[in-house]
Amino acid sequence: MAKKAPRTPGGRRRGRLPGKDELSEFLRAQDGRPSGREIARAFNLTGTERTEIKHMLRELAAEDGTRVRRGRRAGALPPVTVVEVAEIDADGDALVRPAAWRGEEPPPKIYLARAGVAEPAVGDRLLARLRRAPDGSYDALPIKRLPGRPGRTLGVFRSTGDGGRLTPTERGQRNEFHVDADDTLGAASGELVSAEVLGQRRWGLTRVRIVERLGDAAGPRAASLIAIHAAGLPVAFPAEANAHAAALAPAPADARTDLRHLPLVTIDGADARDFDDAVHAEPDDDPGNPGGWRITVAIADVAWYVRPDDPVDREAFRRGNSAYFPDRVVPMLPEVLSNDLCSLRPAEERACLAARIWIAGDGRIRRHRFQRARMRSAARLTYGQVQAAADGRPDATTAPLLSAVIGPLYGAFAALDGAGRRRGTLALELPERQVVFDADGRVARIAPRPRLDSHRLIEAFMIAANVAAAETLERRRQPCMYRVHDAPDPLKVEALREVLAGLGIKLPRAQVLGPARFNRVLERVAGTAEERLVNELVLRAQAQAGYSPANIGHFGLGLRRYAHFTSPIRRYADLLVHRALIRGHGLGEGGLPAEIEARYEQAGEHLSMTERRAMIAERDAMDRYLAAFLSDRIGAVFAGHLTGVTHFGLFARLDDSGAEGLIPISTLPADLYHHDEGRHALTGEANGLTFTLGDAVEVRLAEADATKGGIIFHLTGAGEAAIRGGKRPPRARVKRPARRRRS
Repeated sequence: MAKKAPRTPGGRRRGRLPGKDELSEFLRAQDGRPSGREIARAFNLTGTERTEIKHMLRELAAEDGTRVRRGRRAGALPPVTVVEVAEIDADGDALVRPAAWRGEEPPPKIYLARAGVAEPAVGDRLLARLRRAPDGSYDALPIKRLPGRPGRTLGVFRSTGDGGRLTPTERGQRNEFHVDADDTLGAASGELVSAEVLGQRRWGLTRVRIVERLGDAAGPRAASLIAIHAAGLPVAFPAEANAHAAALAPAPADARTDLRHLPLVTIDGADARDFDDAVHAEPDDDPGNPGGWRITVAIADVAWYVRPDDPVDREAFRRGNSAYFPDRVVPMLPEVLSNDLCSLRPAEERACLAARIWIAGDGRIRRHRFQRARMRSAARLTYGQVQAAADGRPDATTAPLLSAVIGPLYGAFAALDGAGRRRGTLALELPERQVVFDADGRVARIAPRPRLDSHRLIEAFMIAANVAAAETLERRRQPCMYRVHDAPDPLKVEALREVLAGLGIKLPRAQVLGPARFNRVLERVAGTAEERLVNELVLRAQAQAGYSPANIGHFGLGLRRYAHFTSPIRRYADLLVHRALIRGHGLGEGGLPAEIEARYEQAGEHLSMTERRAMIAERDAMDRYLAAFLSDRIGAVFAGHLTGVTHFGLFARLDDSGAEGLIPISTLPADLYHHDEGRHALTGEANGLTFTLGDAVEVRLAEADATKGGIIFHLTGAGEAAIRGGKRPPRARVKRPARRRRS
């Protein structure tokens, strides 16, 4: 007889473990073999009950050959897969097929969403997220265009007697391509080019045709260009979008609250060109709020200029966000908007959407309201300027602003910062670096990017405005594109707990593991040899943030609701929040249409994808700049630390420049190495050497390929000494743990 359990509020039993006969009858009644997950869902099983079901299924299999399907339903496609563009139909829609389809029947129809990548061509390969439609077809939302695709390739051209050769810029791609003399497009040796793959010859190299010349591959612009093209970032705006933006006029002043009397200031990096936020603070004169503050965060009113489904809006959504590189920006909006009409430049009247926020002396938000307003920035300040003024070193610009503007900003910041600390914001110490160019545009040095209180001040003001936006939209029952950050995966936390235990650090087990518990671990190791390792491990345990209309809170900030409101020039998600606020408050034109609201879930997935795409491109460009910076220092010895431990080698990051490269396992002292993935360790069987994530190491630079962005290091020490002495040790090998068979 089946075991009984309490009923759920809906009347179904929770965890009703079926008997073997009932389970067998259920399996026979299904159309096709159900998966283990589907069986568990049918009987509401969890935990140990699922284990008991597995035992029953094994017994049934032994008795009558009954089998269940592992994974998804037969004929279904995985949620994320590689697809190839098969055709472009008469309406311009791209139809794709799974790259690994091996079935005898034709694959289901898959339509590529018109977002996220440059215009596709037949043969292009993409990583895409699939969504099944009721009719059995699929929609494919592109995540990224895959490098080395059959359609196009990026490489460095070298002229030869029979045309030329193309060396791909993709890491790991070592095969060259042949270019016929008629297909060079006049490219000279050393040029970076984009080429169309024509097909494999019967003998010899695959042929390509050059379709675009991008400039000198050794030039200072090459690293960003390669990263941009490899990621498929849209660069040039369509002519229609440019023409539409150029025809826009400044927003009218009528029906706007006049904030020109407030000395709002922008505070940004020294190299910033678009200024989309300005701030102001003053003590609250309400006797009921002693020690409190009134703060204003004024944001460029992009929604006035960019209306739903106009040419600029369509292109902005396709891009999703701006991408920032050491030498350039790939903007979300045309320059006439991002650097002019929507940029809060000093002493110029601008349209804005302002968050007026009242905070208590302890930093809690008491109330807030949003206004469509006009403003005039009192000054364009940099983080360094503001910090120097706060530290008692004002310059000609900040001296007149010190007591009336900068002082109150720091006063309000102290209150907000205290609230953040009590809330338990995750406090990872992750140093950033910036590329410094010389007069010729070459990399002169890689410098650490200072982390100042002025940075944290602006962050605190922006967080307060973002929280106010999310709370307002909920209160006014408007759709909200939340910025969500899930709690860490329990499996990752368990792996982190085991590694920390090995270091003598206890991460308590708790029903709810908040940021404050991670912070206590980070505080314990601050200033110790383990600080770098623990920060790396805690970071790796975290989930990735994204956008969604379904609110799950923001774990890293310790907030129950959070939305991006403060950067509509560079993030489309913020523009959606602006439109919802405008509609919710009845603030005039440019509000959120109902038809866009209906597509919020897909929009959130798309914007999360474009953000990840930009991050990958930005990181790729930085890797190439670092490789270029080190390319003339082959053989030099550097101090660093291990940032990755794999079965094929170690990854090390240099302490001075932050450059990261591979130490191949074949270059380690000869031994059979055991890779412990859980402990992030590689241990020699005979020599006892153990390499662990975070270990300090000394490495010698062996290779630095600026074109591919690849860096190879060799460890200094006994193994290297033997090589230098002319006697190469036997090749190091790795032994990985045996895989356990799945039940």
